[in-house]
Amino acid sequence: GEAYKTLQTVESILDQLFIHKLDRQSLLIALGGGVIGDMTGFTASLYQRGIGFVQIPTTLLSQVDASVGGKTGVNNQYGKNLIGAFYQPRAVYIDPAFLQTLPPREFAAGVAEIIKMAVMFDRDYFTFLERAELSDEPTLKEVIRRSVELKAEVVNQDEKEAGIRAVLNYGHTFGHVIENETNYTTYLHGEAVAIGIVMANRLAVKLGLMHPEEAQRVTELLEKFTLPVDYMIPDVDDFYEHFFLDKKSANNSIKFILPEGIGAHRIEKDIDEVLIKSVLAEFGGNR
Repeated sequence: GEAYKTLQTVESILDQLFIHKLDRQSLLIALGGGVIGDMTGFTASLYQRGIGFVQIPTTLLSQVDASVGGKTGVNNQYGKNLIGAFYQPRAVYIDPAFLQTLPPREFAAGVAEIIKMAVMFDRDYFTFLERAELSDEPTLKEVIRRSVELKAEVVNQDEKEAGIRAVLNYGHTFGHVIENETNYTTYLHGEAVAIGIVMANRLAVKLGLMHPEEAQRVTELLEKFTLPVDYMIPDVDDFYEHFFLDKKSANNSIKFILPEGIGAHRIEKDIDEVLIKSVLAEFGGNR
């Protein structure tokens, strides 16, 4: 899991590559979930200044999100994915048959990234998800196809996250802090993103970007797939300070990816600290 996504693990993998004398024509295969994909890609980018790798994602989250786009990296004590590289795989092979053995909680965590895409980019897709039953195989295949299609469209426009690709971090600015605060042991990544989506929506409502009824629809869709939608922030000030370690922050300013209703998005920065903390306080211990 996330606790093993470290430089130490990557170094141990690199040791094995040297021991087995891999060369620049060698190919690494990332068979597994998002953590395996992130570490394999990062290792491939480092070994002899870059060898090829192939993604074969086996979790819903990695099939619809983590395996597509070329982001690789590891976590450290300061935050999530703060050490890494943009490094594209030679190919991505997605087979929904892998999901038949996935525990329900892992499956639900992947749905959070699907909902993220719908809220940011496609109102009709969101409405489809509200009535979709993902236990139906044709429906699941269509959901995977549409989610990958949406992400690929964004990545093709902005591979290195200089602009619109940052929108894919909706829910992650809050979610990464939750993961860091809980040492990556309490929540799966998708679960933390789900809570982060609810927090981001609360901020969007306060800014007048989103109607409360739309925010409630998103919360109810997350709950439909048994995702968590609440978190008790132990220290609001400490939580706020963690935002400045986010990769999207610059010049002491935090960028928030927020919905402008369902199906649209905007990037907001220079939001008043008092307003942000008022949202965090709604999730804090004194509520």
